[in-house]
Amino acid sequence: MFSHIMLGANDLDASKKFYDAILGVLGYDAGVMLGERCIYKTPTGIFILTKPINGEVATHGNGSTFGFSIATPELVHAWHEAGIANGGITCEDPPGERNGLAGRLYLAYLRDPAGNKLCGTHRMA
Repeated sequence: MFSHIMLGANDLDASKKFYDAILGVLGYDAGVMLGERCIYKTPTGIFILTKPINGEVATHGNGSTFGFSIATPELVHAWHEAGIANGGITCEDPPGERNGLAGRLYLAYLRDPAGNKLCGTHRMA
């Protein structure tokens, strides 16, 4: 559905360290710096960190969450731990199973160094 996702970052070094860690746990290569952007390319899409092109401070979207699909509950937990160890902040409830309209999920929430809210998601059978 998505060709790319781009998130604003004020400190690209801190953001790259954070995303290299959480995406590395999931088997993705480290981001590549191209000027004021850090790019993570996969066969299905591109994830980009960038300083805002208007020169203003990057801010997180209130009410926005970016979800990462993760293969197992164990990897969700490792993703969360890697995020905390690399400048992220845990938010919402602790990692764990949730039941709701979307079915059974194993979720973990983080805020990245720029304050963007992320969710590691595993859809349980």
